[in-house]
Amino acid sequence: MPLGSMDDREAFRLAEGLESLHVAIIMDGNGRWAKERGQIRTVGHKAGVDALKRTITAAAELGVTHMTVFAFSTENWRRPEAEVSDLMGLLRAFIKADLARLRREGVCVRIIGQEAGLPPDIVGMVADAHEQTRDNSRFFLQVALNYGAQADIVEAARVLAQQARDGLIDPEAITPESFGASLSTHGLPPLDLLIRTSGEHRLSNFLLWEAAYAEFVFQDILWPDYGRESLKQALDIFARRNRRFGAVDPGHAAQSA
Repeated sequence: MPLGSMDDREAFRLAEGLESLHVAIIMDGNGRWAKERGQIRTVGHKAGVDALKRTITAAAELGVTHMTVFAFSTENWRRPEAEVSDLMGLLRAFIKADLARLRREGVCVRIIGQEAGLPPDIVGMVADAHEQTRDNSRFFLQVALNYGAQADIVEAARVLAQQARDGLIDPEAITPESFGASLSTHGLPPLDLLIRTSGEHRLSNFLLWEAAYAEFVFQDILWPDYGRESLKQALDIFARRNRRFGAVDPGHAAQSA
């Protein structure tokens, strides 16, 4: 069962006519950051939580309206049991320590991913975070927890297939828009920019459908060192991009005529 409900997703819609800037981040490099300092990986994950707090604050100040961060993937369960336990503990600590502040600061929090496998107390915390912040609209934070894009796409296909089998929809009427509306990310504006830290150049099963026309920026900085200046650098790169969404640049077309 996916985390969150349709009501939670609808809360993420911006008022009609308002512009959005949706940025997603693959927060990579905690383990290497700790290793460089002769520390265990947990120390890097703790520093990564601090980097997330800095980045959320900076994002709102720099004009980002929606931010999606990759906190824990469906593949991360393959990590050592002690590390997974530490990561879950950090998530608990983050929600307990920061939820009230995020609520006061007008942040709407949504956590997406699969409920199966998560500790029951974390599932309860997720529901509480949704309920406490659902009416906020200053900034929208989406956290991908126990999430995998391929699994999300498969689940959407299953839902639509069942609806077609039940005669609720015509298979011929399924469109990219209706398919996207069946994903767990339903209700968010289109993804504009996807950032990955630590110098790696891959998506790692994150927002595969949503990233169809997103711009990518890969930064050679380990996530615990991330903050306002790093995010501003990525946004500056994004601002210089010419987004054509499959069309021909008018200037280039004129030169070729």
